[in-house]
Amino acid sequence: MAENGTVVTEFILMGLQLWAELQTSLFFVFLVLYLIPIGGNLGMIALIQSDRRLQTSMYFFLSHLPFLDICYSSIIVPQLLETLGTDQMVITFEHCTIQFFFVTLCVSTECFLSAVMAYDLYGAVSNPLLYATAMTPQTRLGLVARAYGGATVNSVIRTGCTFSISFCKSNRMDFFFSDLPPLLKLACSETRPRERVIYLLAFLVITTSVSVIFISYLFIIQAILKICSAGGKAKTFSTCASHITAVALFFGTLIFIYLKGNMGKSLGEGKTVSVVYTVVIPMLNPMIYSLRNKEVKEALKRVLNRMKVSQVE
Repeated sequence: MAENGTVVTEFILMGLQLWAELQTSLFFVFLVLYLIPIGGNLGMIALIQSDRRLQTSMYFFLSHLPFLDICYSSIIVPQLLETLGTDQMVITFEHCTIQFFFVTLCVSTECFLSAVMAYDLYGAVSNPLLYATAMTPQTRLGLVARAYGGATVNSVIRTGCTFSISFCKSNRMDFFFSDLPPLLKLACSETRPRERVIYLLAFLVITTSVSVIFISYLFIIQAILKICSAGGKAKTFSTCASHITAVALFFGTLIFIYLKGNMGKSLGEGKTVSVVYTVVIPMLNPMIYSLRNKEVKEALKRVLNRMKVSQVE
């Protein structure tokens, strides 16, 4: 229901109204911030697939992260560019629901995959011989399937709880895409039972993933300290540092948005942080995993050298 008592069939995205005079500049800024991560993440996937030395479990899992970054950027940023480029601020109820579901799916999957990658690193560092036989292609696929499956269940429940709420205060959403805090602001029915379910799910997804990552890294650090060679320690730390940096950025923004005590009360802060995890982090991840990872840098050098040789021939 909207303010006049009719059923809400669309929402008006008002999140960029404060910057209306900067629309043209913002359009080109977000276009560049969208194209850079698309290119970087596609490049990361292509590099992992093309280099035999990167055909390991860790890079198999890692190849899914750029895919997810591309997905949730592409779910949100084109809508944002359309709003900035055409002043088309209307999003249908169905489009809003679909966008909400797939953003939740991508973010939840990235949470679970980050935990899987930490566990995988623990296995590779602590017991390499057992790891080589235990982490079969079937095991990899099973872990990835569980990550996507758990994320799908979370997305279905979260989307169902959110869009079973009655919206009657207004259809003007003070945000630039379909997200939980601005939608709750528009609710006119009792939301607390559904909010408890939604926040419980967010808490379980984030804290379970963070706990697995934290415990895995405790064992990883313990294993690294037992490595005798300085070169071996440096290589392992290099691999772990890129993952820790990406995890800290990603989970830091999620915790701020979804587990903060004053959730939904400061949409201004929420807009800024949402830009970080939907636009900035997908742009930074390829750089983090390439510049801070020795194996990826070496693989990139090999690809560039092959390209130079082929051009000479």
